[in-house]
Amino acid sequence: MQNADVGVFFDEWRRKVIEISKQDIEKANILIDSLAYIKDFHQKIVVIKYGGHAMISEQMRQRVISDIAWLSYVGMKPIIVHGGGPEINRMLELQGVEPQFINGLRVTSSDVMRTVEMVLTGSISPNLTTMLNEEGVSSVSVSGKDNKIMEAVKKDESLGLVGQVTNVNTDYLRQMLDDNLLPVISPIAHGPKGESLNINSDEAAAAIASALNAEKMIYLTDINGIYEDPADPTTLCSVMSADQIQKAIENEMITGGMIPKVENCLDAIQSGVRSCQIIDGTIPHAIILELFTKNGIGTMITA
Repeated sequence: MQNADVGVFFDEWRRKVIEISKQDIEKANILIDSLAYIKDFHQKIVVIKYGGHAMISEQMRQRVISDIAWLSYVGMKPIIVHGGGPEINRMLELQGVEPQFINGLRVTSSDVMRTVEMVLTGSISPNLTTMLNEEGVSSVSVSGKDNKIMEAVKKDESLGLVGQVTNVNTDYLRQMLDDNLLPVISPIAHGPKGESLNINSDEAAAAIASALNAEKMIYLTDINGIYEDPADPTTLCSVMSADQIQKAIENEMITGGMIPKVENCLDAIQSGVRSCQIIDGTIPHAIILELFTKNGIGTMITA
């Protein structure tokens, strides 16, 4: 190799070393920036309601599960309460049953309840648990009916086997967390006669977060949050107080399916949950962006 060639080689080598060093330093700075947030949430309970379109794609599921696994590894105590509406609808349609809803709640006959349990506890929950275990996180798939994690009464006879949560077995949930297990909970409750009751997953997450005095509750949805003007993406509300939420409902700034979501958030906050976040779970690494960056994403609801 000629001297000139040697010089070119070492110049190129130095350039690559500098580039690598800059990249590593940038990554290190990002980790250091997140340290304050990691300290804030260390050993704190975070209840994550996971459902909707964020569950449909296998790629999206994997990203969400990787985020939740990361929470466990940095010392947080996540709990997943999952939905499964689209999957339940598909299964019912395959059975020749048309899904019916009243005010956004699924009308649940005995036959529909069997399908709900089959999809939630027999398919979705075990799948999520398997994915977490593959990430090295010890997790357990449970129905909210198991050990009376959730007890409920019928909400309205017109809805059939749809329940309103009356009690949460916090001792059982805390024992799982103390054993370093991540609960993956299907929103099914134990009824007064031992029957299974279908619980709206938003309500189930709020009930569990409230009972455990969770530090935070996160709703993974397929929308970015709450907007002053839904037609204008620049009007996203980053933070809203309980009073502002009430006024937004009265002024019809919040409408439709968002109303029960924010009402569940308000119930949780009034019961001691520090904050509730509504974020778009289809955004890559949405949970990490929310918890460990300065501005977060979505809309945070506080007291």
